[in-house]
Amino acid sequence: MGTLSAVEGWTFLTNHAHVLVCVSRDPDVRARDIAEAVGITERAVLGILNDLVEGGYLERERIGRRNHYTVNGDRPFRHPLEQHANVSVLLDSVVSAER
Repeated sequence: MGTLSAVEGWTFLTNHAHVLVCVSRDPDVRARDIAEAVGITERAVLGILNDLVEGGYLERERIGRRNHYTVNGDRPFRHPLEQHANVSVLLDSVVSAER
């Protein structure tokens, strides 16, 4: 995962989307690594992960000292403009494009 250092100004995706993309790429990714990739604090990442779990977009399973996440791609986008589509559309286009 690259870091945000090369990006200046605004981006099209929110930090929630960036975190979801990171977890989709690596279900065992550490919050520290997500924070570095997205360019936010580890504390912010933990809050976003909790939001995504509470919203049903992620399932979290504790394995030893680490968390393993499962993405629920069939959940709809939250904004009324995009509610007709599931987040799998975003993840398929972003994560699949790099493979």
